[in-house]
Amino acid sequence: MSVLGIGVDIVDCARIEHSLERFGERFLQRVFTRGEIAYCQSVKFPARHFAARFAAKEAVSKAFGTGIGKAMGWRDIDLHRHESGQPFIVLEAGAKQLATERGVSSLWVSLSHTDDHAVATVVIEA
Repeated sequence: MSVLGIGVDIVDCARIEHSLERFGERFLQRVFTRGEIAYCQSVKFPARHFAARFAAKEAVSKAFGTGIGKAMGWRDIDLHRHESGQPFIVLEAGAKQLATERGVSSLWVSLSHTDDHAVATVVIEA
């Protein structure tokens, strides 16, 4: 196995909370999958969890070296959780195609947040 890319991103939780308040459902539907929305809305401080997932999506796009845009969209990157709570990534559409083209065998993600910031790190292996 070899590392194809590493990405990291940090997000201000207040920025995500502001987007949730200002744009509501439109923001949620543009950036997050149904499963991500359901999970984040089920916890005590949704904005922190949305911010961590937003950071993870950015970190994935950085690890691939593409950014969010033509090669992959926000909703092409779907964060899930194992029963243990460990996060994992499911790629769809453009992101899945890119992963196949590059021979990706695994993606590793780590999420963390405080009251103010959320951070995500992603490692892509082939």
